[in-house]
Amino acid sequence: MESLGEALRGWKAAPGVGDLDSLTQRVLADPLVMQIRRRYPGLEERTLRINLNKLYQYAKEDRSCRNCPGLERCPNDMQGHYTSITCAEQNGKWQLFDGKTPCARWLANEHQEQVRRRITSLSSNVDIEADSYEAEQMLDLDGEREDAVLQLLAYVNRTRTDGLQKKGLYLMGSFGTGKTYMAAYLLHKLAKEGKTGVIVYMPDFVEDAKALMMEPQKLKETMTLMKETDLLVFDDIGAENLSPWVRDHVIGAILNHRMNRKPTFYTSNHDLESLERHFSFTHKEGEELHKGQRLMDRIRPFVDVVHVRGRNQRG
Repeated sequence: MESLGEALRGWKAAPGVGDLDSLTQRVLADPLVMQIRRRYPGLEERTLRINLNKLYQYAKEDRSCRNCPGLERCPNDMQGHYTSITCAEQNGKWQLFDGKTPCARWLANEHQEQVRRRITSLSSNVDIEADSYEAEQMLDLDGEREDAVLQLLAYVNRTRTDGLQKKGLYLMGSFGTGKTYMAAYLLHKLAKEGKTGVIVYMPDFVEDAKALMMEPQKLKETMTLMKETDLLVFDDIGAENLSPWVRDHVIGAILNHRMNRKPTFYTSNHDLESLERHFSFTHKEGEELHKGQRLMDRIRPFVDVVHVRGRNQRG
């Protein structure tokens, strides 16, 4: 942002341009400065002249904002902020003070950044930075999933009104019906309400967890994040290649910590009975029905099943 001194040097370099006195008169005659003088008639000329640089900055940044080129190209001293002027009486005399005020574009961008920081993606290719999660898009794309979308919206509204629920949602449906999009929509809408969220793509996460066996501190930090976040989404659960250790000591430990405390959400191509069979078998240990049932006891009572119907949108 050009300062008063820089402006003065530019004036002197231009032929036929006056000196500081001319620039002073130009600033004092600016419509915004005249408004201040009318609002505070007790402001002395001397006070205005002492604060000439503040008044120059105030008027110049106001013009920049009225012709805003966008937040990324903001020409003001502090990106997304403009100079504001206040006056107050001190010791019987009016004094002039300046400050930096955030503009609407900066506030909107900061809000979006806060939303992004509240959502963590683990082993997932979900675009958590996107802000295009809209209910209308979910409904318009496929009318067959209207019931599922309405259940999701009702859940979001309950959470906004009553706070975190004890139960989550189990989004069950065929391939490509938009289950992951619906889960991401839920995270984004509730992140705007101040809730934190983690979305985990299970097939990749299980493989990553196996690798983290050799990095216990990193594994502990990852599990703590998943245990303590307000909203946890296990995306595409049932598609992972389970090991007994991941099932019992990672997934089981996380769910055991969260049940009756914070909601967990799932997207899956399996119904709950099929998911229990999936958990009951590993290539290493074979069939372990009681292990599958024990894990499902931490899922089944703590979800409402939502049937996501419709055609495969990926095709």
